[in-house]
Amino acid sequence: MEERKSKRTLHSYDTDEEERLARTIANTLYRYDQIEDDRIPSWADLTDKHVRLFWERGYLVVENALTESDVQTSLEAIMDILFRRSLGSRIQFVKPENELHTDEEREFAARKIHGFMDHEPRLRDIALHPDVVNAMGKLFGEQAIVVQDQGILKPPSGGSEKPWHQDMAYGNLAYDKSVIGAWFALDPAELDNGCMHVIPYSHREGAVPHYAERDWQLCDRSVAVAKDVAVPLKPGGVLIFSGLLHHGTPPNFSSKRRRSIQVHYAPESAVKLKPREYKKMFTNEMTGAEC
Repeated sequence: MEERKSKRTLHSYDTDEEERLARTIANTLYRYDQIEDDRIPSWADLTDKHVRLFWERGYLVVENALTESDVQTSLEAIMDILFRRSLGSRIQFVKPENELHTDEEREFAARKIHGFMDHEPRLRDIALHPDVVNAMGKLFGEQAIVVQDQGILKPPSGGSEKPWHQDMAYGNLAYDKSVIGAWFALDPAELDNGCMHVIPYSHREGAVPHYAERDWQLCDRSVAVAKDVAVPLKPGGVLIFSGLLHHGTPPNFSSKRRRSIQVHYAPESAVKLKPREYKKMFTNEMTGAEC
């Protein structure tokens, strides 16, 4: 046992029990034999039929949403943020920042960057790319605006699960109209390093109570695991999904990085839910729902 622990790196699980639990979650709450293969080649191929399919099924995949140059520039921007060469964006670490002394320690303790729209033009250009904004306008049937920007990082051999959830259950995305997320892969997002998983048509259930368990999440027992569809993406691919779609990502047990950009858009006419409305829809505080 001691020999095994001595071989752990910064980004491995701290204990055997943590790793055992993570593998149990990966094996019981996700499946890997149903793969999404319906993909739109590029933004130019998005049709009215796809718009109808999006609202029916809850998501679309665009294979070549970003160019190789876009991907490389985005990766450079993310790493510049992590290593303080680009300032102003915020970073969420899983350890106190004063305990991170090397570039590797900083990179593998970082789980999220956010607030880059005002500080990092290379990432802002992706979020506001005319092809992306036009596609969102088609889906909404009106002008789209950016309401949240993030870089989501799942490092090798320890990148944790993001449990099943609905994005609009996070208060800053709770609007009176559906928001849409765009999740851009910058590394290969594959079955073994935590690609996105979705439950098709689940957005039709509307708002579902969330619980503070491993994260702010759907109750594990309510996840329709049998319907889980994995969505591997090549760098430059994007998953576009309803803010009410049930989705999550299993842990990364591989030796590969899984870096991504996630941007949320809302229709220009949407307004934020008031706290009471939000609680009634997304928490058990006013419904008495139990996990």
